[in-house]
Amino acid sequence: MMHYYKRNIGDYAKKAGRLTMLQHGSYTLLIDSCYDREVFPTLEQALEWTWASTEAEVEAVKFVLSRFFKLDDDGCYVQDRILYELLEYHGKADTNKRIAIERETKRREKSTNRSQDVHEPPPNHKPITNNQEPIVKATKGSRLSTDFELPETWTEFCQTERPDLNPQKVFDSFKDYWVAKAGSQGVKLDWQATWRNWVRNQNIAKPLVNRFDVAHVTVPSSSQRDPALVKLDEDSKRTSAPNPENLARIRAILGKTA
Repeated sequence: MMHYYKRNIGDYAKKAGRLTMLQHGSYTLLIDSCYDREVFPTLEQALEWTWASTEAEVEAVKFVLSRFFKLDDDGCYVQDRILYELLEYHGKADTNKRIAIERETKRREKSTNRSQDVHEPPPNHKPITNNQEPIVKATKGSRLSTDFELPETWTEFCQTERPDLNPQKVFDSFKDYWVAKAGSQGVKLDWQATWRNWVRNQNIAKPLVNRFDVAHVTVPSSSQRDPALVKLDEDSKRTSAPNPENLARIRAILGKTA
């Protein structure tokens, strides 16, 4: 159903500008009802749609129908503009519905074809996995692939040969080094042999020592006394005891000032 329509204020004022307030209300109610119900009323329906109850309201509805609507052979009051806009609205709605159905049909067909392509593997094709070891050729080397992953055989060799190492961490440094190696130096005939040599040449990890567990000696130990202490002892020996007379004078002065 059509719940929205454009209302041109200028056109309405030209055609219905002289109506009374009661006639304006009747005309507005009739227009809204025709668009909403998508049918044109008889006289009895028009009075019902506008809730006309008084004699003045009934006369206002009759005046609007006679002025702005045409009575057809079925006894209904029809307005050409409303009829045109209803037909245009339904034409666009039917077109949009058809387009939506066609679009949905194409989408389902594409989805069906895509699912068939996924479930039907191409003939004579072997799956490729990242865990396959590089192909070793007798006369021509190859570079290490950027998507190459650590094979299980390489992990087992590292765990057996160097149990002190973490195979994945060693492989990450191995891969970063050889992938970034430029020129012919990054080409190898046997990458598995290169891996074995790489693992064997890894330095043995040194045990970590907490620096707070190490005792630091700030003064070197020695069997001889510290020179500063020796000098203090010598100075104390050379210093003579104070004169008793001087001590008595000092005490007398302090007693007077006290």
